[in-house]
Amino acid sequence: MIPIVWTDLAIDDFSENMYYLENEWTEKEVEKFIKKSHEILDKLSKGNIKFKPTAYKNVFQIVIVKQITLFYKIEDNAILLLRYWNNYKNPSNFKF
Repeated sequence: MIPIVWTDLAIDDFSENMYYLENEWTEKEVEKFIKKSHEILDKLSKGNIKFKPTAYKNVFQIVIVKQITLFYKIEDNAILLLRYWNNYKNPSNFKF
């Protein structure tokens, strides 16, 4: 299994998205987001590591749910989670 490392930005994004879902949506949507996240992280840890490439070197993206995209990097035999980006945010604010 490949280790998965969370960056501070990924942790902050995930927490922010969870807070929003818990306060604005139903428990069903919260569970769907968590389940999808676990499924993707499981695939990544098992070596299915190349999803859609980005313009950044060794950075890939995968849609978790329609509203949220996970950005990650392959680095030193580990998966580095960079962002759980909310697709409705202003793209000019996007950074790693």
